[in-house]
Amino acid sequence: MFKDLIEYIAKSLVDYPDRVVVHEVTGETVVIVKLTVAEEDLGKIIGRYGRTLKAIRSVLYTAGIHANRKVILELIESPDEASEA
Repeated sequence: MFKDLIEYIAKSLVDYPDRVVVHEVTGETVVIVKLTVAEEDLGKIIGRYGRTLKAIRSVLYTAGIHANRKVILELIESPDEASEA
């Protein structure tokens, strides 16, 4: 559920939607969503002063409340870090 939401939002914002990778790690009460985008698209996801990323996290937080889960979004900057996930 959260993976699909973040994937949809990220692909809508970036220039290279085919390079958007989302991994979801689910625990009992916490869900960690790891987002990786092309290096050229990092600025579009983060936004000026981090406002876009903060807005994405707010949407995810609200979705988590409705599912009784705490949801954490991690932005992975390097493709090497994404392969370790």
